[in-house]
Amino acid sequence: MDALVNFPNRVTPVFTISTRSNHAVDRRRWLQTCGGSALWGALVGRRLKASQADAWGELLPDSLGPGFGRAKSVLLVYTSGGQSQLEMWDPKPLAPLQIRGEFGTIATSVPGTILGEHLPRVAQLAHKYCIVRSMSHDDLDHGSASYLTLTGQFHPIKSSNPPPRPTDQPVQGAVLNRLRIPRSFPYNAIHLNGPLLVPETQAPGQDGGFLGRDYEPLVLGDVTDPSLTLPCLESLADLPQGRLSSRQGLKKSLEMAARGTRHDADSLSRQAVASDQIYRQAFEMLGKQRVREAFDLEREPARLRDRYGHHRSGQACLLARRLVEAGVPLVTVMWNHTIRGQDKTPDQTDQYGWDTHNDIFEALKVHLLPRFDESFSALLEDLDDRGLLDETLVICLGEFGRAPLVAVERNFAGNAPGRKHWASVYSLVMAGAGVTAGAIYGASDKIAAQPIASRATPADVTATIFWALGIDPSGHYRDAVDRPWPISTGRPLTALWS
Repeated sequence: MDALVNFPNRVTPVFTISTRSNHAVDRRRWLQTCGGSALWGALVGRRLKASQADAWGELLPDSLGPGFGRAKSVLLVYTSGGQSQLEMWDPKPLAPLQIRGEFGTIATSVPGTILGEHLPRVAQLAHKYCIVRSMSHDDLDHGSASYLTLTGQFHPIKSSNPPPRPTDQPVQGAVLNRLRIPRSFPYNAIHLNGPLLVPETQAPGQDGGFLGRDYEPLVLGDVTDPSLTLPCLESLADLPQGRLSSRQGLKKSLEMAARGTRHDADSLSRQAVASDQIYRQAFEMLGKQRVREAFDLEREPARLRDRYGHHRSGQACLLARRLVEAGVPLVTVMWNHTIRGQDKTPDQTDQYGWDTHNDIFEALKVHLLPRFDESFSALLEDLDDRGLLDETLVICLGEFGRAPLVAVERNFAGNAPGRKHWASVYSLVMAGAGVTAGAIYGASDKIAAQPIASRATPADVTATIFWALGIDPSGHYRDAVDRPWPISTGRPLTALWS
């Protein structure tokens, strides 16, 4: 039975499905990707207002259940390396010292809910989010567990650090691109502060996998350095819009001429589709001022940039808010670009990841928690102040948590105790898009070692992402050879909208 407690001012939300775009969607494709006749038979339809009806081309459901279609965007804050539930979201102050650790607890804005003592700003916003304390799976290494978290599917080699492969499952954003949902921005999915390294090689599960590169999210690196993110977006004085359109027309003419000289029609068609997608996105990026401006952090007031923090994590969160505001449906912030860069550069906080096998209390107190408290609280406040939190689902999670027992691990740097990997139970936070604020979902045992109520999995989180965006996760999409693949194998956490 689902456990959802601490419900101040419970409100029954009204569920609608919405879109920021007027682009038409092929009805047959929508039905195929979203589950076909089985889904259609479950819909309770009504005619939407003209702009929405034109976008979808047919009747749409009022709701398929709590939370369905409540989000215009999903903002995933991925804290790779494994945040410690005991020092953050699920402290156990009555446990023995070797379990509870060195930190105390702090009261929050929700009576009866406590957090780790080094999250004072986040604690004062507890009435704006829900804590899930019963996340659980059985994959114990960063690469494969990140793959699980970002795709919703287990890697064939569990508890490993495999390299990316072209046969991998596609990341959530690639599936979203494959579904061809209405769009108002050149990209439906964008990764910030990526790619994620574990700790020096790229983790699998961040790309298009077997769908190919055409469906991959746009990946931006260190957003504090414009030369490493999106260079050359400034308008050139000698390239006005007219010349840009003329170049686009020339490109189309050359492509048509090429089609007349090629005999391999199928191969050409596939190449043309891939090329068209890439060029379309490029022309939109260059040709639309509002698109270029969405990536420009210099347009933000200095005071707000200060509030987020002038570091990679903070500025990535600020850019994520700008992209949500611009209409990007799925934005993923890689909170830290490496799971444990502190081994080589212990004095550079930007290099720290949450993989704290040893020296956990110094790493958290000095480096990790102050920045997280600063930037994550700024993100929630900023979204709320702008009226975006009501239509944006914010999810903060890592690939697993940390072990209950504090101990020194000889095979890792550092001499002070830490906590090893722990996937049996850990925590995440969800906010916005109608999620019941101030609630606690699920529970762990008295030492935060196992879930004792409402176990949830990464597959359930993936299902919840699509569910919130108005896409039935029990449906399917098709690959290049027309094989059906499930959008998700999990179940959406609809109890969070109770």
